[in-house]
Amino acid sequence: MKTLSLSALLLCVMCVLVMMNLSFGAVSLTFNDLLSGFQPTSEFYFTIHEYRLPRTLLAMLVGGMMALSGTLVQGVIRNPLASPDVLGVSHGAGLAAVLLMTLYPDVSVYWLPWTALCGGLLAALVLWLLCGSHSSAIKLAITGIALATLYGSLVDFLMLTRPLEINNALLWLTGSLWGRGWDQVTMILPWLILVPVAFWLAKRINLVQLGDDVATSLGVSIPVTRLAVLAIAVGMTAACVSICGPIGFLGLVAPHLARRLVGGRHQILLPCAILVGMTLLLLADLVARTIDPPIELPAGIMTAILGAPYFLWLLFRTK
Repeated sequence: MKTLSLSALLLCVMCVLVMMNLSFGAVSLTFNDLLSGFQPTSEFYFTIHEYRLPRTLLAMLVGGMMALSGTLVQGVIRNPLASPDVLGVSHGAGLAAVLLMTLYPDVSVYWLPWTALCGGLLAALVLWLLCGSHSSAIKLAITGIALATLYGSLVDFLMLTRPLEINNALLWLTGSLWGRGWDQVTMILPWLILVPVAFWLAKRINLVQLGDDVATSLGVSIPVTRLAVLAIAVGMTAACVSICGPIGFLGLVAPHLARRLVGGRHQILLPCAILVGMTLLLLADLVARTIDPPIELPAGIMTAILGAPYFLWLLFRTK
């Protein structure tokens, strides 16, 4: 009963944030203006339908998928400090995007999401080739951190050696929903097919939490389960990062907040984490757009401001 109440409360908060994201910005709209804005003849139609609505939907999709990815990674690695960034996927996507923007500054921005997506998936492939399918969770985490550091160093090198093309790269690396529209929503929708697959694996993730020996004795193949779960997390993370850039701390903080609300049973934790991720990114984007309009801050900066203190507290508490 408590879980249902908390989930309903989260859903209500998310709905309120959706309305606020559609209403507030450089131009604030009343409730009547918002309703009329969905009609093609309205003067607010372009603001609502072509700018704020796809951006709000994208914040919900990216926030939910990043939170789900973080929950999956923490579940199979059995480390509360793990996140999709640990696997090096975000940094691999960032490296590919920066390579494109610095080496080919005149190329169409249409290729940026696809390049970043390929970079994220390639980073995951490198991790798998180095570790193999039977690696321990600790080896995966340490190797992923090492690769992420390498990719980050290469990004810094590219931006230092090509300072004229640094502005677009810096904006993308901070993680932002600015300028995103229906094309980006369409690109990320096919990846939602991975969400029900993740829910189907929830029971196996619960067993993995008991330890490799116990899970194996209960009929769970640890290598297969870990590979499947990490593949889902990698795919969703690469898709999100390719569209919005690396949004920091979202995949780390959202699973922890959800776990504190509903516990660690993944059949309940996964959907709750999705709601928390949606709520956090909606809130971050709302603050980023309204703190000093018409100037917009990247949403990734706001999630870092929210997530960094929580991460430090978590480190202290874990120690």
